[in-house]
Amino acid sequence: MPNLGFGMPAVKTKTELKNLLRYATIGTSRITEEFIQGASLVEGMELAAVYSRSAETGKAFAKRFGAPEVFTDIDCLAQSDIDAVYIASPNSLHFLQSRLFLKNNKNVICEKPATVTTAEMEELFALAEDRGLIYMEAMMSMHSPGKKIMEEALKKIGKITSAHFDFSQLSSRYEALKNGALPNIFNPALAGGCLMDLGCYCVYPAVYFFGEPLKISASAGLLQNGADAYGAAVLDYADKQITLTYSKVGQSRACSQIMGDEGTVTVQSVSQLINIDIINNYNKSEELMGFMPKPVVMSFEAGDFFRYVTDIEPNRADYENARNTALRVNRVMCRIRELASIRF
Repeated sequence: MPNLGFGMPAVKTKTELKNLLRYATIGTSRITEEFIQGASLVEGMELAAVYSRSAETGKAFAKRFGAPEVFTDIDCLAQSDIDAVYIASPNSLHFLQSRLFLKNNKNVICEKPATVTTAEMEELFALAEDRGLIYMEAMMSMHSPGKKIMEEALKKIGKITSAHFDFSQLSSRYEALKNGALPNIFNPALAGGCLMDLGCYCVYPAVYFFGEPLKISASAGLLQNGADAYGAAVLDYADKQITLTYSKVGQSRACSQIMGDEGTVTVQSVSQLINIDIINNYNKSEELMGFMPKPVVMSFEAGDFFRYVTDIEPNRADYENARNTALRVNRVMCRIRELASIRF
């Protein structure tokens, strides 16, 4: 396999399929830039158009990434000849925009959280299934090579009784918030807040690796406007307990870890599932996966989306697993919000 120069071979970033998938983007933030960079590593994915409410912003963004068309009318984009759309708008718009494109027979990959409620997500999956389309939540950790590496590592650490997943990252928009502005990510009217932005990255591996818990406890620190700035949840299972912590107003310097009676697996980035080590009870450490730039990690989710759209049958089990995991995570997220009094 070719080496990308990032310390690890390119796994799944180059596909042998010759199909062409012409996609558009909604949103001009950094996450959209990183998705475009990741998708450029997937042979067959072609950026066909960008959407922005501002023509000036859209033209500048399109020029930067080589998109041939700019749309400022979302209905016109939905009715255009694109094959798929990547949605990275504010959380509150995800459901309506995803439904619009699915109803116009476009495949959809939507940034997390793809919907606010489980009922919304179920509706979109059903709509996609009815029309023979792909609807996918963009959760990069679930498509990272680190997921399979962790699955194998967890088999080597004996009986697992506890785990701690943390994603605490001081927001670049926190200063603006303190100065009186209301960034989208801190706006509950847009379904913003820490759980939806960062906490979901903790919920995903907990639910994927261990299933839905029997009991959930949760609390949050709320800002004056009602948005959660930080929070924690405890997931209780029959034989283990998992703690989740997340914050947008403080920076963690520690790692996430899964503890068994024969060893521990540590993860420096729970959002990307990179920098993974396994440590035995004699304190011997082995690196299982090192660093990988974020656009490269995102290329794996783009590559999986490409395969689901262009060649679903050999990939159906994988797609259905991603779909079912997204639904389970959404149910847990809704329960955490309810317990922590997070309201939109």
